[in-house]
Amino acid sequence: MKNKIDYYLPIIIKFVLGLLVFILQINLTGKGNLAPSTALDAVQNYVLGGIIGGVIYNENITILQFVMVLIVWTIIVLTLKFFKDHNRFIRNIIDGQPVTLIKNGKIRVEECLKHGISANDLMFKLRNKGIYEVAKVKSGILEQNGQLTVIEFSDKDHVRYPLISDGQLMLMYWNLLTKMKNG
Repeated sequence: MKNKIDYYLPIIIKFVLGLLVFILQINLTGKGNLAPSTALDAVQNYVLGGIIGGVIYNENITILQFVMVLIVWTIIVLTLKFFKDHNRFIRNIIDGQPVTLIKNGKIRVEECLKHGISANDLMFKLRNKGIYEVAKVKSGILEQNGQLTVIEFSDKDHVRYPLISDGQLMLMYWNLLTKMKNG
């Protein structure tokens, strides 16, 4: 009986610690990690899951070593989030920018190729929005999370982008709106 306790107790402790750190990271970085909207959110979840999953069953890694790895990863994530939230240049590197793939009913092939979107992928995204003809699309914007925002020619409500975020003018959105307005 003692052997089983000696074997399972560190696994249980590591699992509980990993779960607590995961919950802590979600609460500190925002609920976006529950449904990742940026590459950083997804990477954070994958790496933390890999750390927890790869370590809890490894008897050679002590609980203290596991805690140190969790602390280092949490510091890295929080540091990246801080710089992303306070520096537009870093935000653009980490999250990217929205890209117009369809403009005035015409597919911008160069942009699709540049961002790895095949014709099948684009049409799939349009069909998911209930659109079966590219000619009906005034603007198709590939968002940072891979979703396609579609503005049809008949749409009364247009997509709204924040022109000011965290006290800074968002030039990428200003330029995007200017391009859309000028046709």
